[in-house]
Amino acid sequence: MKSRIPVVLLACGSFNPITNMHLRLFEVARDHLHQTGMYQVVQGIISPVNDKYGKKDLVASHHRVAMVRLALQTSDWIRVDPWESEQAQWIETVKVLRHHRSELLSSLPQMEDQDPKTAPSAPAAVPELKLLCGADVLKTFQTPNLWEDAHIQEIVEKFGLVCVSRSGHDPKGYILDSPILRHFQHNIHLAREPVQNEISATYIRRALSQGQSVKYLLPDAVIAYIKEHSLYTKDGSCKGQGTQRSKGKTS
Repeated sequence: MKSRIPVVLLACGSFNPITNMHLRLFEVARDHLHQTGMYQVVQGIISPVNDKYGKKDLVASHHRVAMVRLALQTSDWIRVDPWESEQAQWIETVKVLRHHRSELLSSLPQMEDQDPKTAPSAPAAVPELKLLCGADVLKTFQTPNLWEDAHIQEIVEKFGLVCVSRSGHDPKGYILDSPILRHFQHNIHLAREPVQNEISATYIRRALSQGQSVKYLLPDAVIAYIKEHSLYTKDGSCKGQGTQRSKGKTS
């Protein structure tokens, strides 16, 4: 394992609310990268979108961050990062990747200092940062005026993608249909989820608004939080809705 390339997986999106499917993406992606024999996933990061993204029914970011934190109580390698949600404005996914890449670089000396066995002549390798997404996000790269071509290229060329399959999607086809994705397909890892999990946050919100059970679709701690704060109810208590819908953001 020591000779493998360390990788940090970053997932951006609404997480409105976070579901068990979101958590499964990380596990499936980690297994896939480990099975290549080339990589060692050392960390996962969930970055909830800024309130100014303007997506319908988007609850305030402090609620979404809190729910993700509760969902990750049982994970020993994934964490939530509120940086994106705390910015004054919505920012593109590529800029979130740049930020976390910078954070990894700045933390490297501390990582070395924490390991007394690391020889001074052999500095720790800088982990690769890869964007984790579902195949539905890969498809959005084809949506006109949603992503800037320069941003798509930077994501796949400088960072890389780990895309987890979803029912009804053809990720290989999406790659072949895009000149940019096709050119950098060596840096796009397609992971297959053997257990098709079609839990959607949209369905969760609809079920909650109708008073239906969502048990086993979300972590129990998240369900308890939603009830405590009366989120996604019929009266439309979806606080923190933004007014701006912009380019280049996973959903």
